[in-house]
Amino acid sequence: MSALQTRRAPAGPGAHRTAAPGSKSPATRRPRLVYVLLIALVVMFVLPLLWALSSSFKHRGDIFTYPPQPLPSPFTLENYTRLLDTQPFWGWFATSTIVAVVSTTVSVFVCALAGFAFAKYRFRGKRLLFDVMFSSMAVPFAVIVVPLFVMLVKAGVTNVYFSLIVPWVAPAFGIFMMRQYAEQAVPDSVLEAARIDGASEFGLFTRVVLPLLRPALGALAVWSFLNSYNSFFWPLIVVSDPAQYTLPLGIQSLYAAEGRQVDLVLAGSVLAAVPSLIMFILLRKQLLDGLTAGAVKS
Repeated sequence: MSALQTRRAPAGPGAHRTAAPGSKSPATRRPRLVYVLLIALVVMFVLPLLWALSSSFKHRGDIFTYPPQPLPSPFTLENYTRLLDTQPFWGWFATSTIVAVVSTTVSVFVCALAGFAFAKYRFRGKRLLFDVMFSSMAVPFAVIVVPLFVMLVKAGVTNVYFSLIVPWVAPAFGIFMMRQYAEQAVPDSVLEAARIDGASEFGLFTRVVLPLLRPALGALAVWSFLNSYNSFFWPLIVVSDPAQYTLPLGIQSLYAAEGRQVDLVLAGSVLAAVPSLIMFILLRKQLLDGLTAGAVKS
């Protein structure tokens, strides 16, 4: 009797089902489906990049041959030499890099300062000011393009670097992100202890708060850099001199030129991707920490 009871499966609504020998449980199949989906997404995103890299080393007549050739044959650097010899590529590169670096540095500092103030200070109109700032994220960029351009022209500040940097030094998304992170990562007790030790409010921010916000600062820096470096629409509005083009405008001008210089476009796109890759490699740890912050509550 006791042996019979041992072999019986537990009954009732809460009983666990035992998988048949050789069959895979749903819990085992689910991660494999996720892996298959992720691999398919990686292939979908990486293949165009590999095609652009390979085609940048081909002659123009070999780029669109059918069937496509995965590797360049013959291998040539002619596209890169023609791009650097006949086009002001380094001028476009310098403009984009300077604008992206300065814009990222200033915007990260301003967003951290504003986010910390919204998270840890009490002042009149704080709630209203935050709601106005937050609701501005719902306004499409196309709606404010013309008023923003008219404001710059009326103010007489149409310098290329000023026009490309200053309007974007305080993005609402960055302020909101830093405010959310500061509420969790900066304990009030640490701030009170620093004030008791004689720290000024600005010294408190630079020496205590900024180190605690480092993961979020890294994530915001990557987002700001890529946003500025790859920006196309706003530079198209405010930059008219080809010598002052940013990289997206310069590469687009190659494609729009007579004869569709696709070979130069591919070479320029590969070179333009280098700073973004370096930025991601240097700040990948802070980016991942910042993106996962708040996912698990302490």
